[in-house]
Amino acid sequence: MAGAFAFKGCQKIRGAQIRVLLEAKDFFLFDCDGVIWHGENAITGAAKVVNALIRRGKNVVFVTNNSTRPRENYVNKFTRLGFTDVMLDQIFSSSYCSALYLRDVVKVRGQVFVIGCEGLRLELLEAGIPCVEEEDDPDATIYNCALAPDVKAVLVGHDDKLTFLKLAKASCYLRDPECLFLATDNDPWHPLSGGRILPGSGSLTAALEVASGRKATVIGKPSRFMFECISSQFSGIDPAQCLMVGDRLETDMLFGSNCGLDTMLTLTGVSQIEEAQEYRSSDLTTNHSYVPDYVVDTIADFLPAFEEIEEQND
Repeated sequence: MAGAFAFKGCQKIRGAQIRVLLEAKDFFLFDCDGVIWHGENAITGAAKVVNALIRRGKNVVFVTNNSTRPRENYVNKFTRLGFTDVMLDQIFSSSYCSALYLRDVVKVRGQVFVIGCEGLRLELLEAGIPCVEEEDDPDATIYNCALAPDVKAVLVGHDDKLTFLKLAKASCYLRDPECLFLATDNDPWHPLSGGRILPGSGSLTAALEVASGRKATVIGKPSRFMFECISSQFSGIDPAQCLMVGDRLETDMLFGSNCGLDTMLTLTGVSQIEEAQEYRSSDLTTNHSYVPDYVVDTIADFLPAFEEIEEQND
């Protein structure tokens, strides 16, 4: 039952405490970047943990705000990095969930203007959603370029080829109050090696919000819609039986809190325990939603708990 553990409350857990948690939970939701892997390198022990959970009959899904690749590419990456039991229907990316939202929730009837990478467009096309084709002359400007007819939504994701013209076009489409304004996620930035950062989808969305005077509907974490996507494909899912494991307080932990899930912070990614403790001590009650229920150094900390379970079953 959610909240039934005496060791719950923004503190590191290990050994027997993790074993109790593993036995109590039926559904495990994992973020990918910073939790499962760093770039093309799996976090040590992560593949063993995920494969062991699946083989023990636990439900495992992956919820990622990364909108740059289609789900098929994720399956290939999981396999390449040693996650041999991961299937397509376990992967919920912000691009896939955005396609479901456009197709099944708002039932968009018209074209979608996409600020994003090819992976986002592929997910939309896979769902049967037409996207505006970019065919501008290299010297085109907002003064003389063509604007597509029948644009019913603007969708913003990560776009490493963002141009001022794309931003200007999107601003023009959003002058129509009937045109939907969606964002795959609101991640502000992503860490790179050497202390550098990469601006995230949230920074692009913020620019367009200022230009259009409108607020985007966010599809990915921490929005509840991602969990609704999972619930629609895994019948009978009980939030009290779920554990959300992530590395970012403002997205993963808040997502879990918004959805009524217990949360676990792993310290292999963006956020550290000192930040979580600051949120816990904050006088602002809204900041408490960023606080994880449990903390581990890495999800490899699950491995000794598996060994204990096996010893008990022998």
